[in-house]
Amino acid sequence: MNREIARRVLRIEAEAIAGLIDRLDERFDAAVDILLKCQGRVVVTGMGKSGLIGRKIAATLSSTGTPAVFLHPAEALHGDLGMLVRGDALLSISYSGDTEEIVGLLGRTKRLGIPIITMTGNLKSPLAAASEVTLDISVREEACSLNLAPTASTTAALALGDALAVALLDRRGFREEDFAALHPSGKLGKKLQRIEDLMHAGERLPVVRPDTAIADVIYEISRKGLGMTAVVGEGNRLIGIVTDGDLRRLMQKRRSSALELTAAECMTERPVTISRCEFASAALGLMEERKITSVVVVDEQQRVEGVVHLHDLWTLELF
Repeated sequence: MNREIARRVLRIEAEAIAGLIDRLDERFDAAVDILLKCQGRVVVTGMGKSGLIGRKIAATLSSTGTPAVFLHPAEALHGDLGMLVRGDALLSISYSGDTEEIVGLLGRTKRLGIPIITMTGNLKSPLAAASEVTLDISVREEACSLNLAPTASTTAALALGDALAVALLDRRGFREEDFAALHPSGKLGKKLQRIEDLMHAGERLPVVRPDTAIADVIYEISRKGLGMTAVVGEGNRLIGIVTDGDLRRLMQKRRSSALELTAAECMTERPVTISRCEFASAALGLMEERKITSVVVVDEQQRVEGVVHLHDLWTLELF
């Protein structure tokens, strides 16, 4: 019984979202254009369940490059109306289209020349009539067995809000690095962290010269604790690396004469490198593909800037 109810709810809500697809027309394009040209913030408003959906839409817009805030319409009529300023755009959500508190915002909104976009299930409502653009979120029925509680209609509004945010993201040319800048913490922030924030540089960077004796190479690798060292030539340019594995193979092959060699004689030439501007996830993919545990960070002239190790990525929980 419970699962049958759940299936019915999910089917109705899925149909509500699917029903929006054929209704997408020039009005949606006009809404995107208004929000794209907005010089201030997108002020999202809605009462009750629509307000909760509005908070989520405002958060999604803000996190994808469109500055947005949520304005509670009742609070606005009791002192918060100053949040609306010239240059903003108003995105209102009201299934009935005649929510008293939102209608009460229209006077100031119109005086300031703020364009209004309304998501509603009633295209002949007062809010629809007052709006520059009206987006139809009407549903055949609510998923509530009483056909009363906002369920399918709020799902439709949420989905259409996501559609607006993603369309704006694409129009703005919003990139991974922009997303990273707005998500410095949490799982997403960690995944999009830059190599330059993780790499071992300066005194922590293991580096030797081509003529460095193997005994000193071993000391440098042990002292820096990364299981490798970069080998640099003139101008600090990378010419190779020496790893723990290289040293083990060398000792097995040369035994007594191994310590007579230099870094240049046992290094791996043309090692894998990465730019400091890359994301941590890119370094992880590179290490997994090449089956290595560290990558040398170089600039455009192949000058060594740092080293990023697999352990550094473990701490980000990218796996």
